[in-house]
Amino acid sequence: MAAMGPDLDKHLDRTFPPRRGPVKHIWTDNKPPKRPDNNRSTERRMVALPARLTWKDQRGATRFATVVMRNVSELGAYVECQSPVSIPLFRLVQFQLERDARDSDALPDALQQGKVLSAVYRVTPPSPSGPQGLALRLMVDPRRVSAAQVEAERATA
Repeated sequence: MAAMGPDLDKHLDRTFPPRRGPVKHIWTDNKPPKRPDNNRSTERRMVALPARLTWKDQRGATRFATVVMRNVSELGAYVECQSPVSIPLFRLVQFQLERDARDSDALPDALQQGKVLSAVYRVTPPSPSGPQGLALRLMVDPRRVSAAQVEAERATA
């Protein structure tokens, strides 16, 4: 019969599998490598340009919102809405700059052409100190963007 109570660990009639080797204890004081402050693949440019969002709500009704684009890169944009809108995450929207704002050299080619299909990937709720914000992922072909960047780099080299 097995030992009970305080003699539990003294009874050794049970065999355990042999160890495969010594156990290494490694103690390191190294901190993980610091990530760079900017992990973006393309640079964001600060702008303040009027734009318009168009989307369909959950009932299929077409909705519009006038926004101000605050920053832009080749694949994304951040816009602010003066009046709060109800757009859920990952909703597809048509993003379009106002006609007179499309001539800027700081804009990606896709936005200079007209409407760009975009996905909402972050919603910042409105606060007393600021308007509602939406981060948009521009649904453009990344291969076209990278080819345009290569051409731009060749032109400046």
